[in-house]
Amino acid sequence: MSLRGIVRKATGQDVYVCHACNDCDIDARDETDILLSSLVQLILLNDEEALHCRTLWSDSVLEASRGICKRGLDLYAVMIALREESNQKAGK
Repeated sequence: MSLRGIVRKATGQDVYVCHACNDCDIDARDETDILLSSLVQLILLNDEEALHCRTLWSDSVLEASRGICKRGLDLYAVMIALREESNQKAGK
């Protein structure tokens, strides 16, 4: 199943609503390796880097993601779903 499908199944959220406006990007340079908007694009590209990037595991980015998307995408739920998928693949 694609990352988009995994997120949709786990959260009911379809990351396809993202229009790459970059409004979700926050300044957390010390804890991230990619921008939050780039994380969403990786999901759309089905790139498993989304499961391993530092951004996904940053608790401050996770908290900042609540309600940040102007299109209504629940990025908090998306990040939790990706964390769970990453842990599952790692056998945790």
